[in-house]
Parts: sequence; C-alpha cells; structure tokens
Amino acid sequence: MKTVANSTLPTTVLRPDYDRSALKSRIVHLGFGAFHRAHQALYTNEMLSKTNTDWGICEINLFGGEYLIESLRAQEHLYTVAEKGAESTDVKLIGSVTESLHPNLDGIETVLEKLAEPQVAIVSMTITEKGYCADPATGRLDKNNALVIADLANPTQPKSALGYIVQALKIRRERKLPPFTVMSCDNVQENGHVAKSAVIEFAQLLDPELRDWIETNVTFPCTMVDRIVPAATEETLTEIAELIGCEDPCGIACEPFRQWVIEDNFVAGRPDWNVAGAEFVEDVVPYEEMKLRMLNGSHSFLAYLGYLGGYAHISDTMTDHGYCKAAFDMMMKAQAPSLNMPEGTDLESYATLLIDRFTNPSLKHKTWQIAMDGSQKTPQRMGGSLRFHLGQGTNFSWLATAIAGWMRYVSGVDEQGNEIDVRDPMADNLRQICDEHGLNVSVVPALLAVEAVFPADLGQNPQVIDAVSSAYQSLIEHGAVATVAAL
Repeated sequence: MKTVANSTLPTTVLRPDYDRSALKSRIVHLGFGAFHRAHQALYTNEMLSKTNTDWGICEINLFGGEYLIESLRAQEHLYTVAEKGAESTDVKLIGSVTESLHPNLDGIETVLEKLAEPQVAIVSMTITEKGYCADPATGRLDKNNALVIADLANPTQPKSALGYIVQALKIRRERKLPPFTVMSCDNVQENGHVAKSAVIEFAQLLDPELRDWIETNVTFPCTMVDRIVPAATEETLTEIAELIGCEDPCGIACEPFRQWVIEDNFVAGRPDWNVAGAEFVEDVVPYEEMKLRMLNGSHSFLAYLGYLGGYAHISDTMTDHGYCKAAFDMMMKAQAPSLNMPEGTDLESYATLLIDRFTNPSLKHKTWQIAMDGSQKTPQRMGGSLRFHLGQGTNFSWLATAIAGWMRYVSGVDEQGNEIDVRDPMADNLRQICDEHGLNVSVVPALLAVEAVFPADLGQNPQVIDAVSSAYQSLIEHGAVATVAAL
C-alpha cells in the first residue's frame, strides 16, 4: 500500500530535512488528536529543522483512536499537515514523531514503562477539559469521577491521564530517576495550574509522600495555544490525498495562522521551540485570557447562534453581516475591556485578525464541533468578562446572547424542530432541565442555577437572569438570525 513513507510525494510538499534516526522519544504526548498534529508536533518538526537536537515525540492515545495509531505506524510515523489559506495551501510532511503507543494495542505496562524512561523530559497533553477530571465549578479534582475512582482503587492499571502520570512519576521516584515536566496544551484557563492541581490532589489521595515529591520536583508550565484545526472529515482526507498523491489517514488541515506562548518553567530541559515561532514568557495568563475570551468566546457565540441560524460552518456565519458585526463587537465591547494586557498589545488588530481567520472559506470548521462540551467551556470563555461588566455596570448583551444561544442549543431541538446531537458531559442533566420547562423563558433561571457552569455570583445575579432571559425570549420569538442582527 502506498503511504506518505514510501510514495514519491510532489516536490511542493515540504519534507523533514533532519536525520529522523537520531531522534529520541524525549517528549511523550497524550492525545494524538487533530490539534496536536497541526500544532505542537508541527512546531517540533520545524524546530528540529533549525537545530541539531534529538527531541522526538512518542504519541499515545489513551481512549479510542487505535486506528489512528496503527495508521501512523504503517507510515513510519510520518503524516501531512495542509495549511489552507484563503488563496493557497501549503503542505508539510511532519517527521518529529518517533514512535506511538496505545494501551489497547500495547498494554498498560508498556505505556507506563515508556513514561518512566530516563530520557523522557516532558509529558505534554491535549486531552480536552474533560481529561483533567476536575469539577468545573471549583477547579478541584472531582473525586466522584468514574475514572478517578477506578484509578485510585487500582493505581497500577490506570485509565485516566492523571492516573498514568502519577503512576509514572511514582515509578521514576522509586527508580531514583529525574522527574519530567507536565505540559498542558489544552484550551483551559491557566492550564498548567489546572494540571498541577489535578495531579497533586490525585497523588495526595494515593500517597501523601509521593504528593510531596511531585510538588517539590515536577513543574507544570502554563501554555497558550492557538490555531484553528477542524476535525478531519472524509472530505479533508480526500483533499489531502489529491494534494500528495496517496492516502494519509493521519493527515490534517488547518489555517496558516498559529501561536504558542509558553511559561518558561521546565525541570528537565526543553526544545528551543522559539526558533519555530513559539514565545517563552514569565506569565502566560494575559495571553491566555485574551485568546479564551476574544477568540474562543466569540467562537462559542458563533457556534451556538450560527448552528441555530442554519449555518454549518464558522465561515458561513461570516457571510451574514449581522453575525460578522456581532462577533467583532463581542470581542471589542464585551471581551477586550475585561482584559489586562501587557503594554503595547493592540486588541483591535487582534480582533480584526480573528474576523479574517473566521472568514477563511477554505476551513470547514463546523459550528456543531465548536458547540461541543459547552458546559466545560462557558465558565472560562464568559465568566470573567461577565464579572467585569457587572462590576463596572456596563453592557454585556453579547455575552447574555451567547449564553442564551447555548441554552437554546442544549434543549436538543433546532429552530426547525430537528434533533440536535448535543455532545456534552452534562448533556443528560441539561436536557432534563430543558424538557421540564419546554421552550419557555422559565428555563433560564433553572439553567443558570447549575453551579458547575454558573457559580452563584453569576447564575443568581438578577441582572444576569434578566439579560439572558431577554435574549432567550428573542431567540424563541424571532430566531437566532434576527436576534444576532438586533445586537
């Protein structure tokens, strides 16, 4: 079978120009998903072409994705990334991956032994918000999480990312090996702190001495990652096959823009990702909040209201002047004022760039995909800005409309009466609340009372209840398109 490893690829494909045989698995990455393939692995690929180093990546999928790992192995751990601009597409062959594992294919012991290998300096993660097993309301470890319960009962046979990391650190400590850095690359506010809190709390329940060792020796840098990477579809894979002349089941398409801001806090060394455009800083938080609120917040706005309005993709919403204007105003009037950025940051230019990125017709980024896991995303994307406007007494109608859009979406029925496939860890609970009220504004205070999504200071605030109720009523009476236009 022809693969990217044994095919004669077109000369336009940018290939690795470094010695892949010299690479070692010094980074173990949990979550070989679309985003990681187009972001950290690509940055590492470009860093390797500019430095004479051996920072290879071992990819691990813990849940599902066995086929992806098998496909990756079949093509010698090479895969393609198509960077699709509005005018042209650049194709890159990524060579930074050295090996891959899956507990269902290789066994739990093999995965743990890989994490315990002496040369492993960084364990990075793209495991989504759910993977940290944290209670969204408190940010603390959710001790009632089924994976946490299972891993505490049987720590040598972990299922969760936390279970694997803590058990691997336990093995390293027992063998007197140095610790590794745990680096979250998820879209989670202060992701390094979230990862640290989850790992430390899990270790405390298992072994307080191990907990102390981890707290003293392991570092958890925060990162801010940004690149629009739609989930790979049959259409994407067909297009990539046409571009490169063979199939690549691991291929991925993304936008040309990328950004990576990293807290420089690595206990066992790190690659010079900055030569590939990453930025090492002392404090990631301002950049993180800028991205979470301006990009991700407006993305959520467009996802719920766009889906309800009949738009399948984010770029489709940008063809509607009302949505385009509302998204820009959401960024500049609702989100930007709430930020505390380093001097010289031009938020208006950033907002304009985001609108250009959303408009890119080459990216088929589904509103349905971005709408997933809203109960986990809404607190980070809307909560801080809501608090700011409540404190200032300023207008937050864009935020209220986004929240109302989410509430209308999780009812599970669209404006034409068709079923919505709502993917959310709390979907059943949310649907039950919606079913009790029907499409009635009385559902608003009931959903705002879900403290895992809306802490009491927001969910029980009369101004928030009034503003969201007003937006929800407009969605019921006039529909999403008219409601957005009225903003």
